[in-house]
Amino acid sequence: MLTGQIFDIKKYAVHDGPGIRTTVFFKGCPLSCWWCHNPESISHATQRLYRPERCIGCRACEQACPEGAIQATAEGLEWNPQACVFCGTCAGVCPSEAVEFVGKTMTVGEVLAEIAKDTVFYDESSGGVTFSGGEPLLQPSFLIALLEACGELDLHRTVDTSGYADTQVLLDAARVADLFLYDLKHMDAEKHRRFTGVSNEIILHNLKCLSRQKTEIVIRFPLVPGLNDDAENIRRTGEFVSSLPSVKRLNLLPYHCAAAAKYKNFSLDFKTADIRKPSRDYLESIAGRLRQYDLEVKIGG
Repeated sequence: MLTGQIFDIKKYAVHDGPGIRTTVFFKGCPLSCWWCHNPESISHATQRLYRPERCIGCRACEQACPEGAIQATAEGLEWNPQACVFCGTCAGVCPSEAVEFVGKTMTVGEVLAEIAKDTVFYDESSGGVTFSGGEPLLQPSFLIALLEACGELDLHRTVDTSGYADTQVLLDAARVADLFLYDLKHMDAEKHRRFTGVSNEIILHNLKCLSRQKTEIVIRFPLVPGLNDDAENIRRTGEFVSSLPSVKRLNLLPYHCAAAAKYKNFSLDFKTADIRKPSRDYLESIAGRLRQYDLEVKIGG
């Protein structure tokens, strides 16, 4: 039975494609962007999230753990990494939801069952389903099976991708998807590697290939002040996108630091914590410069 690793299914989503949608978040990503607002999506493995500020010190988890892997200390809970088997028992008994396990193996049928609960909203809003992440193209067989199954239900299908994937996998997905939300993070290869961990060469190549297909594409440009908002990168982004066949829409996504708490709880370094959210006036000025390349530019998702 075909399965995949999912870390969340968000209902009533309105920023991941047209209309009201269900967004299915795939776990695992080949990029590690400095500003990522879903750091729990990067690792393919299930992760344990502990929020000490929620812990009420009841020690129910310590008592319930079948492996004896938890110890309550004055600073909070500690897990023995050699003993913990990620069974999830501690999260199940925690009355304050201080412990959570992020990442779940699901079948195509289980994901479809969640999607089916929202079909009334799709019909009323011309919405559908979005497969996001992480990077959904990292689990190609699972993704394509879901896209095909949603097609049989006549649901609008969107893939939200970084484009960092095997070209044939991308084109196979394009055969059964209706819309791609395609990220462009930086046009300079070395800066892209510095800020995301990978080069942009395959990303730009894949976008050129995808733009020659019949699938609709919306470019997503996450604007991070000081990292990718310089005049040269704006110019190169505008020129590149405007050169693509049939691609005319670009969404400018303003940076925010709402994920700071996630980084803290996962003990991860949040490299852009000191960057301020760009002002509306500044976003409008960037959008205006991009519109000079005959692009339809929208601020936000």
